[in-house]
Amino acid sequence: MSAILPPAERLWYKHPIDRVEGTWLAIALTWCMILFFMMVGWHIWGKQNLSTETYRTTAEQYMAKAQAATEKYQVRTETDQEIPVVAPPPGADVYLVARMWSFWPIIELEKDKTYRLHLSSLDYNHGFSLQPANINIQLVPGFEHVVTVTPNQSGTYGLVCNEYCGLGHHMMVSRLYVK
Repeated sequence: MSAILPPAERLWYKHPIDRVEGTWLAIALTWCMILFFMMVGWHIWGKQNLSTETYRTTAEQYMAKAQAATEKYQVRTETDQEIPVVAPPPGADVYLVARMWSFWPIIELEKDKTYRLHLSSLDYNHGFSLQPANINIQLVPGFEHVVTVTPNQSGTYGLVCNEYCGLGHHMMVSRLYVK
């Protein structure tokens, strides 16, 4: 017998399922259902996934809102490019813009206060990875993601783009302060 020769009967699906195959199919289906319901449980009770609101927007509309919020809450500038640092009051809407190859502005939040963080990309797909908190969101142009955040630890957090966005991708980093 050779593996090169075609099977004797081409209609394999008309053959009855062997008992061992049926057992493995049942085990696989059962395991898939267990994992499916565990994902729902992790989201609702385990609080492992962020619940975000998502809205359609345009780059111009989102940039106008981000610019207005930045002008309203700016406290200083940082880095050689003089990126503004915004410190909004608790409960405020905070806007973060992802564009080639930077995040704008730098955000400063207060510990144990709640904020609504708005995220969007102006040009290509970008990633929002907040480290070491391990929060990951894919930012897609034309969509505004709104995440309700309540920082519970003070410190400086790194923002990293984790979606390849071109030649300057390795420079797409920023920070977020929690006072």
